[in-house]
Amino acid sequence: MAGRTTPDMLDAVLRHLEALVSFDTRNPPRLIGTGGIFDYIRAQLPDFRVDVIDHGEGAVSLFAVRGNPKRVFNVHLDTVPSSEAWSADPHVLRVTDDRAIGLGACDIKGAAAGLIAAANVTDGDAAFLFSSDEEANDPRCIAAFLASDHGFGEAIIAEPTRCEAVLAHRGISSVLLKFKGEAGHASGANAMTANALHQAMRWGGNALDLVEGEAQSRFGGLTGLRFNIGKVEGGIKANVIAPSAEVRFGFRPLPSHDIDALHVRFGACASAGALERYEETFRGPSLPAGDIASAEERRLAARDLADELGLPIGNAVDFWTEASLFSQAGLTAFVYGPGDIAQAHTADEFVTLAQLQRYADSITRILGTS
Repeated sequence: MAGRTTPDMLDAVLRHLEALVSFDTRNPPRLIGTGGIFDYIRAQLPDFRVDVIDHGEGAVSLFAVRGNPKRVFNVHLDTVPSSEAWSADPHVLRVTDDRAIGLGACDIKGAAAGLIAAANVTDGDAAFLFSSDEEANDPRCIAAFLASDHGFGEAIIAEPTRCEAVLAHRGISSVLLKFKGEAGHASGANAMTANALHQAMRWGGNALDLVEGEAQSRFGGLTGLRFNIGKVEGGIKANVIAPSAEVRFGFRPLPSHDIDALHVRFGACASAGALERYEETFRGPSLPAGDIASAEERRLAARDLADELGLPIGNAVDFWTEASLFSQAGLTAFVYGPGDIAQAHTADEFVTLAQLQRYADSITRILGTS
């Protein structure tokens, strides 16, 4: 049958979303197995070839294929932990006149529900990759898929983009710094230079100056370098020179930034001999991935694909997605999903019914013409 929308499409999306939200896929603790939510999805895709793979430590992927598609749709099923600020059970979907409320409804089980509903009213070629480790900064599912002989040239990754195709976003890098000092009495003249916390604070001032110097850098509507010092620890008490200090910071570069070069510059913000350790703990490339010339070429290819599929193109965004991993692997990739990122990770997280309807309709149309 050709792709078609039906009067009860939204009802179908909400039925699937209610079921998906009911499964506890919080990450952490990422206690996710190969049953549960994956058994449910498998049962909803009877005409698909389905493989479920356990990648360890709660990282599970479900790959479903029908026909011989050339593009893959990816959506993660894990959510952030819920908080005490929720006004009701986060795993029970609540539907009002204009929104669906539940943990993961916006980020991004609403898209998973839309994909399933669209698959059930079409019979065209389709490929879906569901994963469960996006919120852990440990992309085992995507890495394993991209390392396989998958044969796809295009990827559409679901994240909350208000049903607009996002072609570019920042990368992300997280860093652990350890500063070394020499314990002693705080009355000593050497406290100014021997104190590891003093060294950390000097580094912080220099790092902030570095970031301010990047304010005019631009790519695809994004400006400057995003930076955050998230944690500082060290010292013993006010009258003891701090023998050690630890800083955790992160930055979000533009696609045109060289992440390795930025690491060199951030490391150089410390005084000579002050650093005991500089360790990058996580890195995600920008979208599009590659140097500035290849990134622009890939952005234009993604724009052409979005135009071909009849999807509106949105602005570049500051948040990171796994679309960049697909781009880095050479696929033409962009981000497209229902919901607003402002609702992601919040108490009483919601996605509007209009967004769910729009997303399901667009996927139905795409699958019906594939």
